[in-house]
Amino acid sequence: MDKRQYSSLDLLLTEVRACRACEQHLPLGPRPIVRARADARILIVGQAPGARVHASGIPWDDASGERLREWLRVDAASFYDESQFAIIPMGFCYPGRGKSGDKPPRRECAQLWLDSLLEKLPGIQLTLLVGQYAQRHFLGSRRKASLTETVRAWREYGPAAIPLPHPSPRNQGWFQRHDWFEDEVLPVLRARIESLTSHDPAPLIK
Repeated sequence: MDKRQYSSLDLLLTEVRACRACEQHLPLGPRPIVRARADARILIVGQAPGARVHASGIPWDDASGERLREWLRVDAASFYDESQFAIIPMGFCYPGRGKSGDKPPRRECAQLWLDSLLEKLPGIQLTLLVGQYAQRHFLGSRRKASLTETVRAWREYGPAAIPLPHPSPRNQGWFQRHDWFEDEVLPVLRARIESLTSHDPAPLIK
């Protein structure tokens, strides 16, 4: 993909939303769901839209999104304010169902579009890596042997990134077994979000 042809984020997003690269593999057809503005400060990277999000066209418009917003302590208006949050999943379209849930995000999205999108988001100060696919891509060899270990090592990735488990109701058992996540990670996460969504965000401490 020739990155030089995109003079603005808006033009790039128009191309992304018109993408049909893997149309033949998508059971409900293509509907790339991405939200961003060049002045966004926080980037949320999940895995791929579910069927409900595909239907509505609104990212995190489901039970997982409700829990994610509760983790962040933000309301829907703030969450969907593109000047604050950019939402770019690893896969932009609903990939269909597998044997034990939705299929993994397709790789074409990251291969074709992700680097170009990130280049158009110079103001990002915090990236939330939600789930193993985002962590694998962004952390690479710095990722631990399991998602649990990666999330538990969250301090190693700051202040630029915080790895999170997926907030799906399917992961309720994980939340019950790992109460350190609520006790240790969420207070820091909420403080960072509050700082970056305020009118006068505190400077980063490196």
